[in-house]
Amino acid sequence: MHSGKFIRDSIHGNLPINEFEVSILDYPQIQRLRRIKQLGFISLIYPGANHSRFEHSIGTMHLASKLADNLDLSDYDKDLVRISGLLHDAGHGPFSHVSEAVLDISHEELTAYVIKETSIKDKLSEKFNINEIIDIINGKGKLGPIISGELDMDRMDYLVRDSHYTGVAYGVIDIDRIISNLKLERELILDIKGVQAAEAALAARYQMYPSVYQHHTTRILNSMFRRALTALINDGHVDSKDMYKYDDGDMVSLCRRTEGLANEYMERLDNRRLLKVSHSAPVNLFENPEALFKIEKEKLTKAEEEISEDFGIDKDYIILDIPDYPHFDEMKTLVSFGDKLYNLNEISSIVGALSSARFNSPDICLYVSKEDKDKLKRFKFENYLDLPEMVNKLDSIHVNQARLF
Repeated sequence: MHSGKFIRDSIHGNLPINEFEVSILDYPQIQRLRRIKQLGFISLIYPGANHSRFEHSIGTMHLASKLADNLDLSDYDKDLVRISGLLHDAGHGPFSHVSEAVLDISHEELTAYVIKETSIKDKLSEKFNINEIIDIINGKGKLGPIISGELDMDRMDYLVRDSHYTGVAYGVIDIDRIISNLKLERELILDIKGVQAAEAALAARYQMYPSVYQHHTTRILNSMFRRALTALINDGHVDSKDMYKYDDGDMVSLCRRTEGLANEYMERLDNRRLLKVSHSAPVNLFENPEALFKIEKEKLTKAEEEISEDFGIDKDYIILDIPDYPHFDEMKTLVSFGDKLYNLNEISSIVGALSSARFNSPDICLYVSKEDKDKLKRFKFENYLDLPEMVNKLDSIHVNQARLF
């Protein structure tokens, strides 16, 4: 399969790689990923979290290859899922998912553009049908679930990698056991013997959300950069459709040399002068937490303007932040038990409890400058946002975990 060449990875060890893959790695579209941090600004919280999209991409390629071997795929299909794993994040913008929330185009769409419309297309076309690669990256077709599905290799790699580099000890997952108990039909199906390993993976991701991905300072950092990037786009300095061309350094430099809000926010990030949490409300205190995640950006912007007028604070330094929705698609993983199929949350009481407990950590937040916090003592979210009814019980936080244990 390979030419005797290896990439030494800090997570998976020696990763064999063939000559064709080496040639793809050397294209600027892939080398750019070395300069994009996997976790955006999280290194300002966990100093070791400086790993890149490049490392994650080769890790995903490796795990996809291991699963392909276990599934006994044809040589062509093995090579196809390997190259899809390598390319699956080629369209990510600066600071990865942090920038994506601002853009009007997803990183999957930008990845498809990179594969179909840039110089890498001709090389890929020597060996593959590029539309097959794009379909797999988007989770389509028989091989799609390997890269983008409920229990995919993309997720397996970033959980262990992010845990390793942040030093947060939740991402200890028995990937080999999961892989050895997967079979591929219309989608990936987990044998009942792999349920405990899948439970551990889901529990790890559940713990990583409040500790890393949605850590309160992570959300402040992300919100500040998004405000800066929005200013750059609105002022015509960058086009969201060109994000696949930029790396982290490009965007930082552009903010620094641009006058106005983008420069001001980057100066704050450079010197870690962050906005502060003025008020917060746990999502699980509301009857219908799902509704909170559907609040539109326009309504948040209008609320920020009203808060600015009522409390005499610059609207550019008021941020209402809704947390990312905790999807946890692994709960839908199909499990084979006897001659029947079940969803993982039907088989596992642990996963069933985590299904609702995932709303225990997120909260809606109001961020302002340190100097303005005292002005907002009488602030109430319900005066500015149309919120669901509150839960009619006092102690609702962590109820599901208490029941589980």
